[in-house]
Amino acid sequence: MKIGIILETKEFEKAWNAFRFGVTALKNNHEVKLFLMGEAVETEELTHDKYNVKEQFALFLENKGEILACGTCLKSRKLDDTTSCPISTMKDCLDMVIWADKVVTF
Repeated sequence: MKIGIILETKEFEKAWNAFRFGVTALKNNHEVKLFLMGEAVETEELTHDKYNVKEQFALFLENKGEILACGTCLKSRKLDDTTSCPISTMKDCLDMVIWADKVVTF
């Protein structure tokens, strides 16, 4: 199955769960794309004693998940794209939704 995930928060536990869900889906042979929108574009470096988002982010990529980041959201925070999550557009988000068999949001 093709699964699209839209993450709109940088709240530790919710972001951690979104990436854990993605990693679980990838480990169960599903294709997964994750679109970071709003404050979620800041999740790559989030660490917390209990909810280590940065670790799950890395596991998601190691398991061949694809991450897209809203360019407008990055620019509004004066952030640049990275190789792990290149600048994307709403068209890319739409394309992911059309591509996916199921889409979940966190």
